[in-house]
Amino acid sequence: MKVLLVGLGSIARKHIATLRRLDPCVQFTAWRSSRGAAPVEGVADVFDLPLDGGFDFAIVSNPTSCHADTVRKLLALRIPLYIEKPVFSTLGQEGLLEEIRRTGILTHVACDMRYLDTMQFIREHVNDLKVNEVNVYCGSWLPSWRPGTDWKNGYSARPEMGGGVHLDLIHELDYLWWLFGRPLRTHKLLRNSSTLGIPAVDYAHYLWEYTGFTASVVLNYYRKDYKRTLEIVAEGSTWTADFAAGTVTDDTGEVLFRSSQEPDADYMAQMRSFVELVQKNAVSSDNDVFEAYEVLKLCLG
Repeated sequence: MKVLLVGLGSIARKHIATLRRLDPCVQFTAWRSSRGAAPVEGVADVFDLPLDGGFDFAIVSNPTSCHADTVRKLLALRIPLYIEKPVFSTLGQEGLLEEIRRTGILTHVACDMRYLDTMQFIREHVNDLKVNEVNVYCGSWLPSWRPGTDWKNGYSARPEMGGGVHLDLIHELDYLWWLFGRPLRTHKLLRNSSTLGIPAVDYAHYLWEYTGFTASVVLNYYRKDYKRTLEIVAEGSTWTADFAAGTVTDDTGEVLFRSSQEPDADYMAQMRSFVELVQKNAVSSDNDVFEAYEVLKLCLG
């Protein structure tokens, strides 16, 4: 298996490790933007787009603000694309989406929370609940995300690079879409007035209206005691998925489900699913660029 990498940050290295577990003989080539960039062991560097590289697929994991331009250039290779979320940093990409549609290539936008066994349990049973209210929360401490780096100058803190908690944590909007579909109406509040003092959005609040219930989503970069939960208030019972603990409990405290996944098993499951699609010459995935763009419109529009 030959894989082209665009972007060699922490998430790309996680994908490298995952693919090496799937295929110990995998060969990596990184399309680099700078000849002064530090090499990565086992990864060959190129500085021009290799049009005849014979790659099985490409992984796009550079800053979000670069995704649209990168994808447009990679279309010349006519190979499947595995794109880190969010698919783009801005709207107005309909022309590019039409180019992708014309090529007929396989695309997948990585939203690994769909592959958590905890989330799979929720999806399997959510239609059995008569939902009255949904509350989604994710609060984390941005300075701890990438230890040893200047976090204030990292892409997450810089809106011009596609940073902001609403884009970084688009997982929460994605899984709401995945569980409940398109909302009837949406409202949002985006702010950057916390003590972090960064120009990117560090607090986001969304309200999505569905028939019979409303879903609230709160995201922030400034909570030191990490919390990531999904609460479904249904007729007769309240279910709470605690993604940090890997549990789903009801309002009596009974554990309805406990995760048995190893760390990063969701990344492995997602990549394995994509590789299988590549090997089958499939042309669609469960989260292609077209679906991911619909979620992005709800995030930014």
